[in-house]
Amino acid sequence: MSISRPFFTSPSGEFDTGQILYEAIPLAKLVASVAAVAAVPLVLRWLLFELVAATPVFGFVFTLASQFVLAVGTALVLMYVVVRANQLADS
Repeated sequence: MSISRPFFTSPSGEFDTGQILYEAIPLAKLVASVAAVAAVPLVLRWLLFELVAATPVFGFVFTLASQFVLAVGTALVLMYVVVRANQLADS
């Protein structure tokens, strides 16, 4: 079994910053989009308590919704990383 070099190093041994950015930018966009979607229920919860003084039941529901979005988003990010790692290993 031959030893392969990591995808982010060039044949000279230097880091290939272009390849690192090529892999990091889509991952950062995915993480940012999950965070933005998870922030929506938290902002709604904050607005309900600050502006309307709603009951705590709504706060619990919005907190539960944001936690669910974060859990599903984390799973999506991890699946993306695993699939991308398999694609890089095959090439």
